[in-house]
Amino acid sequence: MILTLLLFAAFSLLGCNNDDSGYTPLIPPVPPGEGELNLPPLDPQLVQEGQQIFRFDTFGDETFWTDVLQMNQVIETAVSPATALNVGLKVDAEALPAAVVEAIQNGEVDLDDPQTTLALLQLNAVVGVQGQVSTNTDGTLKLDRMGVTCALCHSTVDDSFAPGIGSRLDGWPNRDLDPGLIISLSPTLDQMTKDIYTSWGPGIYDPRFNNDGLNNPVVIPPAYGLYGLPKAIFTGDGDVEHEPVGPVAYWNRYVAVTQMHGHGYFEDSRLNLVVDHREGDDLVTEKLPALQAYQFSISAPAPPADSFDATAALSGKALFSGKGQCATCHSGPLFTDVIDGGKLHPQSASVALDKDYVNRSATKQWRVTPLKGIWQHPPYFHDGSAATLADVVARYNQERNLALTAAERADLTEYLKSL
Repeated sequence: MILTLLLFAAFSLLGCNNDDSGYTPLIPPVPPGEGELNLPPLDPQLVQEGQQIFRFDTFGDETFWTDVLQMNQVIETAVSPATALNVGLKVDAEALPAAVVEAIQNGEVDLDDPQTTLALLQLNAVVGVQGQVSTNTDGTLKLDRMGVTCALCHSTVDDSFAPGIGSRLDGWPNRDLDPGLIISLSPTLDQMTKDIYTSWGPGIYDPRFNNDGLNNPVVIPPAYGLYGLPKAIFTGDGDVEHEPVGPVAYWNRYVAVTQMHGHGYFEDSRLNLVVDHREGDDLVTEKLPALQAYQFSISAPAPPADSFDATAALSGKALFSGKGQCATCHSGPLFTDVIDGGKLHPQSASVALDKDYVNRSATKQWRVTPLKGIWQHPPYFHDGSAATLADVVARYNQERNLALTAAERADLTEYLKSL
């Protein structure tokens, strides 16, 4: 992808409404957290197919990651499990046989040896990375080809086995992942390009850099809580008008083709952009309905127990709809006014430090971010310029002249943690 996702936000040929938008417009104002979208149930078989695509399908992008970037050679010679974990790659503990788990626990597995990484790839245990591994005549492993999947940027693990090793958490943005640093390891890139990639840092990716040549990365977004949104991503580029399958499918196609370099076709006249990576095939289009269905099925995670002050959050809820003015835009059951007919907002509406990213988009506008699960994915705003939810509240208090007291800011922060 790489993803993204941004990754990384992102949706319907799912038999939704007559206009295939996957949502029912609400008449504003709808109080935050209230109202019904009346969404149809998802097809379980389609969801299951989408999970496999999300986790394991490269769309044929090995032709880029292997043949062009030569990342198979980099991994084979220089990427041990310890190195991989340090750059934010994750290991699916459920893919490890009991004997391997026991060997790791007993310290019998060399986590500083790239050969161990290849063994993990053989087990299909490296989240978001697919590898074709063979054995040399001397018994050592060789990585013949490798590619990446949606899960690379838009999944993490629960660390239940060890840091970076655990059960998959699909849809959660991998804010530990340093995609720019990983790409910069390719021996085929010039130093200037490498320097741009390494400047991004963990959890950050620019999904437009390789198309417009500008360096203005954004945070990898979550891929959960998307069902019912008529427009996808920070700038609302994705909608059924530009991708009949659905708004998230628009961005899935964009990422699969233009970022992952999967074998497919992407075109958007608003961006004056046409990208065709088909090699006598199309390995993307037919998979979009199932992939979107799986993403639609992933609910935003509830906050951990005792992770917020319930009494303060109750006071914060009143502030959210009142003095804090948050509900002006973060309204309705998904805490976003985009469900009101796909409403977007002008460039000046953002309080992020970076105001320029929107100019690179198709809409030149902002979509109000849905807030459910916001506790899970700091830093905040598209540019990651707010490290904590307290910083978010402070920014709005200053930019909107809300005159919130310190106690009110604290209560409002606790409410955001509770969503």
